[in-house]
Amino acid sequence: MIVIPAVDIKNGKCVRLVEGREGTETTFAEDPADAARRWISEGAEYLHLVDLDGAFQGVPRNFEKVRTIIEESPVPVEYGGGVRDTELIENLTEAGADRVIVGSALLDNREWVEKMFEVFPMRIAVGIDALEGRVAIHGWRDITDMDAYRLASECEAAGAAAVIYTDIARDGLLKGANLDAMRQMVENVEMPVIASGGVTTIDDVAALAASGCHGCIIGRALYDGLITLADAVEAASVH
Repeated sequence: MIVIPAVDIKNGKCVRLVEGREGTETTFAEDPADAARRWISEGAEYLHLVDLDGAFQGVPRNFEKVRTIIEESPVPVEYGGGVRDTELIENLTEAGADRVIVGSALLDNREWVEKMFEVFPMRIAVGIDALEGRVAIHGWRDITDMDAYRLASECEAAGAAAVIYTDIARDGLLKGANLDAMRQMVENVEMPVIASGGVTTIDDVAALAASGCHGCIIGRALYDGLITLADAVEAASVH
């Protein structure tokens, strides 16, 4: 399993939120590129970038910061946050993004998303954020009746490259990963499952690796120094 450090950007800075709520941010780096460089220097094999302003407002606000990181990075980078038009995907892939993540558009504009699966084969991942199995959209402000596992299965059939599955009840709280939810997603689809939300300890990483997850995204636990990237990578390599 691959360990993926998260670099979340809001107002041009690298921050972490609690349960994805606006106004709960803690700033960890004035320049998100510094955070990206740190994780790469410590052995990151992949990076997860999110424009939180894009997630909340529906329009990316930090593209230049994002492009700098993507163009500088010697490792693959995936991007999410406000992806709702073809031009942004073109700009991100031209800059060198390995994967572009669509989230709210899965419910707001499914026809367009499925067209993107065709236009950018195996470059579009789906970001499914859920609370108790129900999909959350628009920066997690709206909890829908859509079942997360059903949505993932439908997206896989349509051509999605991977699913980034986030348990928003755990995100930023350092309460541990929701292993049952992640196992259920792994059992539901054949495409790679990237676990996100609540990863706090080395045991969390090892358990996710054992569950069959292709990767896990780690945010606050790395920034707070509760675990090191090297230890996480070692734990993930056991399975």
